[in-house]
Order: sequence, then C-alpha cells, then structure tokens
Amino acid sequence: MKRNYFKSKLFLKYIWSYLFILLIPLVLMTIFIYQNAVTNLRTEIEQSRLGQLTQAKVIVDGRMKELSEIASRVSYDKRLTPFRVHDSYYSGEAIQALDQYKATSSIISEMFLYFHKDANIYSAKGLSSMDVFANTFTFHNWSKDTIFQDLNTVKYPTMRPADTVVLSANLQDSMLAYLVPITPYNPNPHGTIMYLIKESELTSLIDSILGNYQGLTYILDNKGQILVDNRQGEALTNAEAQSLYSLAPGIHDKTLNGKPHSIVSVKSENNGWTYVTVMPSSQFLSSVVHVRSFIVMLFLIVVVVGAAIALVLARMQYLPISTLVEFANSKSKPKHSADQSTENGNELDRIRTALQQYSSRVDLQEPYARNHFLSMLLKYGNAQSLSPELQEAFDLHFDQSHHFVMVIGWDEVEDTQEERQERQEMIELLSQIEFPELAAHAYGVELPQLDQLALIISFNRDQAEQEFVPVRHIAEAVLCTILETFDVTPTIGVGTCYSSPDQLNQSFIEACSAFELQATSGHGTITYFEKLQDTPDHTFWIPNNSLLKLSQSLKQGSYDVAAQMISPSIRSLQSSELSALLKRCICFDILNTMLKTASELGIQNVIQDMAPNMIYSHSLDEIETGFLNLASRICNQVERNNQKEEQSQIDRIVSYIDEHFRDHTLSLETIAYEYAISPSHVSRSFKEKMGLNFIQYIWQKRMEEVMHHLKTTNAPLKDIIIQVGYLDTPNFIRKFKKETGYTPGQYRKLFWENEQAQLVSDSDDE
Repeated sequence: MKRNYFKSKLFLKYIWSYLFILLIPLVLMTIFIYQNAVTNLRTEIEQSRLGQLTQAKVIVDGRMKELSEIASRVSYDKRLTPFRVHDSYYSGEAIQALDQYKATSSIISEMFLYFHKDANIYSAKGLSSMDVFANTFTFHNWSKDTIFQDLNTVKYPTMRPADTVVLSANLQDSMLAYLVPITPYNPNPHGTIMYLIKESELTSLIDSILGNYQGLTYILDNKGQILVDNRQGEALTNAEAQSLYSLAPGIHDKTLNGKPHSIVSVKSENNGWTYVTVMPSSQFLSSVVHVRSFIVMLFLIVVVVGAAIALVLARMQYLPISTLVEFANSKSKPKHSADQSTENGNELDRIRTALQQYSSRVDLQEPYARNHFLSMLLKYGNAQSLSPELQEAFDLHFDQSHHFVMVIGWDEVEDTQEERQERQEMIELLSQIEFPELAAHAYGVELPQLDQLALIISFNRDQAEQEFVPVRHIAEAVLCTILETFDVTPTIGVGTCYSSPDQLNQSFIEACSAFELQATSGHGTITYFEKLQDTPDHTFWIPNNSLLKLSQSLKQGSYDVAAQMISPSIRSLQSSELSALLKRCICFDILNTMLKTASELGIQNVIQDMAPNMIYSHSLDEIETGFLNLASRICNQVERNNQKEEQSQIDRIVSYIDEHFRDHTLSLETIAYEYAISPSHVSRSFKEKMGLNFIQYIWQKRMEEVMHHLKTTNAPLKDIIIQVGYLDTPNFIRKFKKETGYTPGQYRKLFWENEQAQLVSDSDDE
C-alpha cells in the first residue's frame, strides 16, 4: 500500500528542518557576496565623487582667483580712478575699460564699480544712480539699503548666496553677487567691485558629479551658507544642509530625513568654501542588479537540489514513525480501511474537531463571548447588527435615547491573590451596573490592558436638560462608586454622547483620546472629550479635539472614524471663502497629525512614500482622496502590527502553557497576570489563533501526557493523573472515557495487548 507522506505535518516538518540546514550556509554566503559587492560599488562611487568634487573645487577656485585679479587690475587702472570716472570727458574710457574687464571672464554676467559714499554706480553699460540700479536689479533677499551698506563697508571678498534677481525687463534669474573691495587686501578700501554671476555658471560645474544617482551637491561659503546647490530627486532643510559644513573633508555616513546617506566633502584652502555631495545609501543596493540576479539563480538551484535531498532524508527519518501511525489507525478504527483512515484523519483528530465545533456553541454561554461582542462594538460600532437573540442572551439593551463610552484606568496592581480578587470584583461590579436616579445603565468591557476597562453607557435624557449635564452626573456617579467600593484611584476619559448606538466606536475613540491626554497628569480625574480645548479665535482652523480624535482613531486602526474626521473637515474648507493658499495651509494640520501619528506608531514607510506635491498641486477633492488613502494605509498597517504582536504573544502563552500545564493552579487568570493582559482578551485571542479555547488546550496537553505515561510506564493511574496537574481523579476518568471510548486502565491494557500481538507477528514473520 502506497503511503501519502505529504498529509503528515510531522513529515513536512522534517523536510523543512533539512531545508533550513541547507539554506543557512546559503543565506550566509548570499549575505557575504551581496555585502561585498555593495561595499566595493559604494567605495568606487564615493571615490569618483571625491575626485570630481576636487576637480570642481580647483576650477571654481581658479575662477574666483581670476575675479580677484580683475579687481586688482581695476584698482590700479588709471582710466578707472574716481577723478576720470566722474569726469564727463574721460567717463567713456572708463566704461570701455569696464567692458574690457568684464569680457575677460566667461562667468561674469554683470560687473559694477562703486566708490565709497558715491551716489552713483558704474558698469560696462554706463553710469547710473543707486535708485536706478535698485530698480533695474531687484534682489529678492537683498534690499536697496543693505546693498548700499554692503558696498560701503565690505572689507574682504564676499560671495552672497544665490538669489532671485528681477531685471528691468520683467525677466528674472538666479544670481550670486561677489563683492571685492579695492584696493584688494587694503585695510581701508576706497571702493568695491561687484560681480553678478548666474547660478547656472557654478551649477554647471557640479551637475555631472552625481551622474544618474539621486542626491544633492552643495557649495557652502566659509560661514556655512549655501551658495548654490544641485538637486536630483532629493531635498534637505537649510538646517540639515548647513550642518554639513562642520564635517571634515573626506567620506562620511550620516542620517538625514530619517534615512542613511553617504556624504563626500571637500574644502578649499583658498577661500574656505566647502563642496559637498549627499546621496541616499539605499541606491548602492539597487545598483547591484547583476549580483542580485546571480544570487537568485544560485538560490533557486540550491533550493531545488536541497529539496530533493531533504525529501529523501525526511522519508528515511519518517518511515518508522509512519509505520507506528498506521498501526495506531488500524487498531483504533478496525471497521475502516487504511485509505479512509488516512483521508479522514485518526480518531483523536475527529474527536478534536467535534470538540471544537461544540465549543463554538458553548462559548456563547461564557462571559468572554459577551466581552468579545462588546469589544467588537467598541471597535466597529454598528450595534444594530446584533441580533435580538444575542442581545437577549447577553442581556444587552440599546433602546435608550443617548449613548456614550467611558475609559477607566488605574495604577497597575501587583500579582497577589488579594489584588486579583479586588480587580475581579471591580469587573463584576461594572460588567452591568444601573443608575436608576439617572435613568442610565452601563456595560463593562475588559480592554486588552490589564489596568483598563471601558463602560458603555445608555440613558434617557430629559428634553429640558442640557445634553452634557447627565453625562457629567453619570461619570461622577461611576467615580464615586469606584472610590467608595475599592481601594483604587481611577483616571477616567469620557467620549461624546451620541443618539445612536452605531456611533459608540466614535465615542470610544474620543474616550481613549481624553484618557490618553489625562493619563500623564495623575489619577482621580475625569476628562471630557467635549471639553478639550478648541481653537476659538480662528473658527476656520480645524479644532484641536478633532485632530486629537483623528490621531487616536489611527492608533486604534479605526478607518471609519478617521474618515469621518477627514472628509467633513475638507468639505468645510471647500464651502468656505478662504484663499486657496490658506486652505492648503489648513490641510497641513490634518497631514501633520497623520504623519506624526504614523511616526509614533513606527510606520515610516508612509512618510517616505508621500508625494512632495500632495497638497500644493492637487485640488481639495484630490487631497481628500489622498488623505483617506493615507489613513487607510496607516489603519491597515496598525491592524497588521496588532495581529503580528497578538500572534507573537499567543506563541509565548502557548510555550508557557506547554511548560506549566502540569501545575494544577494554572488558569486563565494566572496567564493574564503573567503577561499583563485581561483574561477576556487572552481567551478571545487564544481561541482565534489556536482554533480551540484555553481549557480545551490544557485538557488536550494533559490527555496526551497521561496517554504517554499509560503506554510507557506502570505507574499507578492516580499518580499519573496528579502528576499532570488534574486533582479530581474520578472526573478525569469519566472525561477520558468520553474522549477515547475506554477507561485509562482499559486503554493501557489494550495498548499492551496490541504491542504483544505485533511482537508475536514480527517473530512469526522471521
């Protein structure tokens, strides 16, 4: 008979274990090859940039030296003395001389000669007053008065950073102004030569340094100011760019904008200028395409060969085990063929499946099921989806006129029996509490945190009474009840009151926001979300409490609530009469809140993927769509992170149970306090992840242990049962017989008889 090994999980585990043994050296070798290739490529690129920067520095230094020499020749040129320049007879020669000097350097766009305290300035185009000059050349960041002051006071050659210059013909260009006092190196100069240099003249010298890579190239003056820059798909703040000035010449690694960058720096000995290139380090990885292809090919070949070897080794290892499994199946199911047994699974598997199906119905009678449904109500709202049967089974009523949620927290308690008892009493008291004088009742919901729970409040409000008044009275009544009954001082956050229970998820988000805002301020206080500070002086700005609610909804992974915060805010801007620029500025409040929340949650990829022009070049409808997509991405990532953390936590709990299931004191409460999460959350998460509840899993572990001892030892049954952590021997025997169809004694006897029969059969065959 042909065995189907691949239906065995154990056989598959053997295959995977052998594959891992083969893959570990492959992974190490892959990492070594890949890192070595990246390092070599990086070194090559950085050395290339260093050489190109040095070459650019030499060229720029030569041009600056050339301009200084022109200024020196001007200062000694008799045609350009103050007397001749002012004299109408000789002024033509002066203008011609300036034109000749201007032509000697290709980077000079305009050249001006100015004598201290003079009302006029001279150029190759003639004489003009300072007013005419200021009207002809209008600098964006250099006012007329500052120009006049700088021309009269400059003592050493000074280069002003690139600035937008509007010319008289309504044309504009980006230029640098280079001021050289004359006579050069004279402590008391009598005038100034001013060169206007187009920014493109200098950027053309550094355009080719990065090649096809993204990054930036800067030229900084001796004070760290950015003179010119060349950006290729990258942008830095001025503060980050100026911080590059303090770097020593050479190659550096630095984190900018939250990402690692490779920085190459060169400094000029002549004028102290710094030449810097900045390039994201991630580009080195993307450049090693050929190495990646080789590694992928090698990986596939080794995996295929390794899978074949692993299959052979696993089959050899599993062969004796599969023989025992077939023997067990044939003895436990004598009326079925081996093929049917393999197809349907052994008896214990079928019993386990039946128990799981039965437990799904029994769970409805447990308090954890009630807490689970209330937790889903807090997360998703939609109370109307609860069927009347469920509401009746859980004794839930949402037929009052108003509803809201409170979040209650207190100091973490120590893991003592008294503290556990007091916490359990508090949960039982608040699980369903009535306030007849306020026409209100509340349902308690255990939150995942061990020291927090939520209250869903439903009440009927008197029409003549203000809406907030009964909310305050109910919150104070809850606080008084806790203070009078228990030795704890809680902190309470209260959400907004709504007329529909379908909006309880919004109220829960608001209560969490109020609780989180107040939790750092101390215990014994009540914070109402409705009373959080708004923005009263600027009604068109988005209220602070709305942004706080948006942030909390993203932290909770509640996209529905986040969308209800974003869409109305954008639509209110559309209907307002504000300017387009102000509307977009207001949109930054929403964007900053979302990005800050994402950063706090450790979700960095959404910040890196944000388009720089999301707000500036899109309509409000497109901005709304972009914000909703961003909120959806954050909420989805929060859900994935929560599921991953929950799975990891369940794995730790399962390991803890596997180690301590023989302890008769092991319970849901001890697990909850061991991992600082509520028992209801442990129960719900365990059932969702493992497919069976906490009690069933412990029973299964103890059953397997007892069956193992029955097969391998002659120890008394009572000792075995006590050894696995079960103190009620008669009850255990009844459950054992219900599970297997045999008492423990019958099971041991049957196993030994089958083993003896197999030994006799093997002896006859020989």
